[in-house]
Amino acid sequence: MKVTAEIDRMRPKLIEISDTVHTNPEIGYQEFKTSKFYCDELEKAGFKVTRGISGMPTAFKAVFEGRPGGPKVAFLAEMDALPGLGHACGHNIIGTASVGAGIAVSRLMGEVAGTVMVFGTPAEESVVEGACGKPRMLDEIRVADAAMLVHPGSVNTVKLLNVGREALFFKFYGKASHAGATPHLGVNALDGVLNTFNLINALRQHVRMDVRIHGIITRGGDSPNIVPDYAEMRLYVRAKDPAYLEETVERVKNCARGAALGTGTRVEIGTYATRDYNMVSNPTLVELFTKNWESLGVKVEEVTERSYGSSDMGNVGQVMPAIHPTVSIAPEGTPGHSVAFRDAAKSEAGHEGLILAAKGLAMTAVDLFTKPEMMGRMKRDFEAYKSGEFTDY
Repeated sequence: MKVTAEIDRMRPKLIEISDTVHTNPEIGYQEFKTSKFYCDELEKAGFKVTRGISGMPTAFKAVFEGRPGGPKVAFLAEMDALPGLGHACGHNIIGTASVGAGIAVSRLMGEVAGTVMVFGTPAEESVVEGACGKPRMLDEIRVADAAMLVHPGSVNTVKLLNVGREALFFKFYGKASHAGATPHLGVNALDGVLNTFNLINALRQHVRMDVRIHGIITRGGDSPNIVPDYAEMRLYVRAKDPAYLEETVERVKNCARGAALGTGTRVEIGTYATRDYNMVSNPTLVELFTKNWESLGVKVEEVTERSYGSSDMGNVGQVMPAIHPTVSIAPEGTPGHSVAFRDAAKSEAGHEGLILAAKGLAMTAVDLFTKPEMMGRMKRDFEAYKSGEFTDY
């Protein structure tokens, strides 16, 4: 196949790009080097690149038009790294695979009708203020007929089952006083945080098994001899479907409200990232991608156990046909967001995963450009999801 031969030809360059991004990790909304690197490569390949879209300096849109008419297919390039750990989620592979697939497909666009698009999507990791770039870019992305990316992991699978996620903060305000001499004159904001955790622990028995609630104390006081007048916690609430996520989030907020009432503190409640929704994998895209990987000798696993991670790619899958396959780059059981996974993202296995990801993306895009009947099926599948005929779970 021409497009896979093109990716094989590009292999040294793609590995160089991925490793360079890996060596220069940047957290969300700070991906200036990474974004420029990808944009420069796409411009050299003939793409029309628009930088700084959707109000985000590092977000970009790259477009290459083939013959008039035909579908528009988008590859999404995640770019951000984790604080302290760098690319321990393998976004250097995600972004480079999408850029590589886009360039490979562009070399064939003189023969087919359609448009290939690459979007640079910032801040997928929900660790910076206002995180999650894809929801902010939906007006741009949904112009395409289909959207795809491939995430590294420890298994080759195409249909992702994950959960939605809300990122909450609770800020408690009290009154400072000498913790030894006059504690009775103070109001302990840290007690508000600690009692919120206790109430959440009591709540856990009474929520569904798919719920995850986990968090940290980001501020607990300044000195042991001062009653803390300010304390803050951040946490995630996860659940597999939007309605139950909403219900659980409200119950968690009530834990903070109750803790404030019981400790005499005042609580401020808010979010620090856009809500992620559960991923909906389009069945036609899953079928095409699976067949393409299998034609390359990849053993595709049908994973029935849900991942309890989340991604803003779910927000994309809620509004248009999309997939989020996973390519194996590490032994099964290797945890994401770990030093071991970071090392795998720049290993020989990581390089092989990068090439397989780029090929799967490119081959599936070619299918959409050259098989109108599959485009029709893909769109009918999405309408079936929107009408409630099937779900992701």
